[in-house]
Formats: sequence, structure tokens, C-alpha cells
Amino acid sequence: MDLEAWSARLKTLADPTRVRLLALLEIEELTVAELSSITRLAQPRVSTHLARLKDANLVRDRRAGVSAYYRFDDAALDPAQRALWQALSTGSDDPLLRQDAERVPGVLAMRAADQNWADTVAGDMERHYSPGRTWEALARSALPLLETGDVLDIASGDGVLAELLAPHAHRYICLDASRRVVAASTERLKRFANVDVREGDMHALPFEDASFDLVVLMHALTYASKPAQAVTEAARVLRPGGRLLLSSLDRHGHEAVVQAYGHANLGFADKELRRFVTKAGLEIHSAETVTREKRPPHFQVISIIARKPE
Repeated sequence: MDLEAWSARLKTLADPTRVRLLALLEIEELTVAELSSITRLAQPRVSTHLARLKDANLVRDRRAGVSAYYRFDDAALDPAQRALWQALSTGSDDPLLRQDAERVPGVLAMRAADQNWADTVAGDMERHYSPGRTWEALARSALPLLETGDVLDIASGDGVLAELLAPHAHRYICLDASRRVVAASTERLKRFANVDVREGDMHALPFEDASFDLVVLMHALTYASKPAQAVTEAARVLRPGGRLLLSSLDRHGHEAVVQAYGHANLGFADKELRRFVTKAGLEIHSAETVTREKRPPHFQVISIIARKPE
């Protein structure tokens, strides 16, 4: 943005009421009446501020029957604006913000009592919980449709993904550099006769060329000292026609947040990941940002599916 646009954005965020509304709309999608109930502000005042926020492309709305539901449109922010918002929203310990957040569950409970749940979340259902309707349940229900062949799971951790995929694979090998993690994974996966858990280095895989139909690098590259080499190794052990599933944190600047997790780097930009994959001789089938975390600092995950030419 130019200087004039930046000045307009700063003026929009300089109002404490608008900050309160944005903080609430980052948590949950809400109506004018619900925002009024939470903040104890008159509905006309809430509507006026929402109009300013909508004009600034900071909120968007959707219709469900006679109601309009508003949410914070953080996708409209560039990295600098996102950093500004995070500083505002997380850098304050204002009691009003805490009080507002504490009132949200009560307002949502009233909404559920007054309306049909599905109607209130229509068009936005994936962001809302209902009993039994979880991503884990969806994955476990849908995975039997897959046939994955021989699978290598690099930096497999304690076997959570393997537990889901192994029943649908011919052979499933987990590889991790940590002896303690390998022991935990072995214990978790001991009931699967087709699973083999090994200790090893992703930069020098202990397997022959063209050994696997599917290689998984699920958040492995954040721990890689030489990420391009790790992807090249993954491509080497793929059979012609085999697929690579790679996911990684998008590049970020939150070193202090990830320090405790032992990350070797701060994620990768989409162009970097694409370059790793194409230089390894693979054809990219899809590459997209698949999720952005709701909680600050809003880490994003990029997923790439690639194929080794026949």
C-alpha cells in the first residue's frame, strides 16, 4: 500500500471499538445483535463500525435467512498488515477484550437454542464443531477409499499418520531420526503387521531407488538442515508414477514461538517448495495453502502433491 492507504488503515484500527469488534470476529462469526449483546454497545453503533470495517475490507458477511453473519476477513491482509493486527490483538491485556471473549460462549448457546444449528452455519460449516463431526472422524471414515501401495513416511513422529494410513497400504515404513520417537511409534503401531518403524536420516534414505509408491514428507522439512536434499532423496526412492505428499509451514517470522519445537528453519515460501520438488524431477499436480490457523500467530500450511514421471 502507498502512504495514503496505510494512513487510512491505521485510522481504521485506531478506534478501540473497532479493535474489539475485530477481535471478536476473529474468534467467531457473529451478527450485529450478538456483537451488541457481547460488547454492551447499541446496535446502531455496532453497525456503523462494521460498515467502516467492511469498507476497509477487514470484515465480510454472509446471509443466512434474515440474519447477516460477520467475520474478520484476515485473508485480505498482507504480511505487514497482519503483523500490525497481531501486535494490536495480542499485545494488549485490556480487560474489555477478555470480558468480550468470555461472553462469546453464552451468546452462541443462546443462538443454538433459538435456531437450527445447521441453518446458522450454512456456508461456513467446516469452521464449527458439532458432536461427532470432527476432522479425525472424517479422515477415518474416508481413508478406506484409498489404496496407497508401498508407503514411506519420512520424519513420521510417533506414528499418528501411519495409524490412519497403514490399514490401507500394502507396506508402510516409518522413518524418524529420534530413537525415543521411534520407540514410541513402534509401540503405537505394533498391531499392524505391514508396518516397519526405523531410525534414519531423511537426507540419506537407507532404501534403494524406486522402492515406494507414495512418499510422505508431512512437516518434515521444518526439521531438515538441507531441505532440497531431503526432497531429492524422497524423489529418488519413488517408483515411476509414484506420488510425493509434502506439507510444510509457510515461511514466517515467529522464531520464538517455534524455538521450543526444535525447528531447523522458519518454514518455506510456496516458490521455494515448488523449486525443491521440480529440481528433484517431479511433476507438481497441486500446490496450495490448505489451512491458516485461527489462533495467533496464524501459521499457514502449504501442501504439494507431485508425481514421478513414468
